Amino acid sequence: MAIFNRDSEDEVARGTRAVVVHAETHGGDRRDSDARLEEAGGLALAIGIDVRASQSFRVRDRKPATLFGSGQIDQIATLVVQEEAELVIVDNALSPVQQSNLEKAVGAKVIDRTGLILEIFGERAATNEGRLQVELAHLDYQAGRLVRSWTHLERQRGGFGFLGGPGETQIEADRRMIRDRMAKIRKELDQVTRTRGLHRARRQRAPWPVIALVGYTNAGKSTLFNRLTGADVMAEDLLFATLDPTMRQIALPGLEKAILSDTVGFVSDLPTQLIAAFRATLEEVLSADLIVHVRDIAHPDSDAQRDDVIDVLSELGVAGEGAAERGEGEPPAPPIIEAWNKLDLLDADAEALARETAARRDDVVILSALTGAGIADLQRAISARMTAGAKVYGLRIAAADGAALAWLHEHGEVLASDAQGEETRVDVRLSDAAFARYGKRPRAQPPT
Repeated sequence: MAIFNRDSEDEVARGTRAVVVHAETHGGDRRDSDARLEEAGGLALAIGIDVRASQSFRVRDRKPATLFGSGQIDQIATLVVQEEAELVIVDNALSPVQQSNLEKAVGAKVIDRTGLILEIFGERAATNEGRLQVELAHLDYQAGRLVRSWTHLERQRGGFGFLGGPGETQIEADRRMIRDRMAKIRKELDQVTRTRGLHRARRQRAPWPVIALVGYTNAGKSTLFNRLTGADVMAEDLLFATLDPTMRQIALPGLEKAILSDTVGFVSDLPTQLIAAFRATLEEVLSADLIVHVRDIAHPDSDAQRDDVIDVLSELGVAGEGAAERGEGEPPAPPIIEAWNKLDLLDADAEALARETAARRDDVVILSALTGAGIADLQRAISARMTAGAKVYGLRIAAADGAALAWLHEHGEVLASDAQGEETRVDVRLSDAAFARYGKRPRAQPPT
């Protein structure tokens, strides 16, 4: 059974009937089973899968062959028949052997959480870079499975067919095709990385501070991005509504100009293949001057979502243990502000509690990106953090260097300027970050 036609431009797996199951294993999860099932259902909805039923099973000992016990597999098979399901989504990571054995046991196609997230990313990727990153992650994931035919690897569309295909053929030829294709993609992505590095270097020479929005998927990053920039980035109540990063210029109190970057949303158990493939994209977070962590404060698992985001940031080296392990000579990790979003969804008591909690912290702003409430507070908080430690510098610049003087007016507070022959003496208040950027200019002089 082919759930979709590889050569069709239709979206992947639209309308496919599915059941979602979750193995609740010993050691627990940050979320309870109901929350995991709800999120898995949301992930499936993101690519139009018709989830007919969901069920969690307590698994004391993970079975190497099937993950679930034999009785639980019978229940899943019964659920498949009752719901006339074509697909079983297992909200856990499955080995190739477990996936194959489950498909035979339940009589339906099976994908795990990693495969589902990769499928979503494949559909969402809008740029050539995004498609290459998704395809590389997909090939890495499928390399040990080879349960589909790979005769269409030359195609460049977003989805890569986790949910369908003509079947298993030419295994050895497929392995060779996968290796060759992965090598080619890595070369193309190396070129993309170099190009992105040149763009980043150009921005640093400009030089404007970069503010990166990060957060759990569907926390409202794109809505906040649109609110701050007046842009029209896709923002829907949908997991992974946007994928490719977007950057826009914004004006902030005391800064005049900054670059705001909207990054891909995170999710619990984000596949390691995707973190590796999207590292070039996530390097925008590494080079940011400030990170705004957007949280859905109205979500019952808001704290667990925060921990998942911090885990990824730590792996990238910008938060937690990862930041502490930065090597000598590396710039310090950027500071982080938490934007507690979706204030409009809280009732009066919950809002009062959130405001009371936030009042005890200097790194939290409560807001609603949808209504605009608290946006001015966030702008002031960003400006205050970016200009923290501002000092007054006495600079001497060439009288003919009008660009340097204009830059100082734009990025700092010019207190006095005095033309003295071929030089102009300028007293200016600059943040440490702004002065470091200014110091890279060829005509800049050290403070007197």
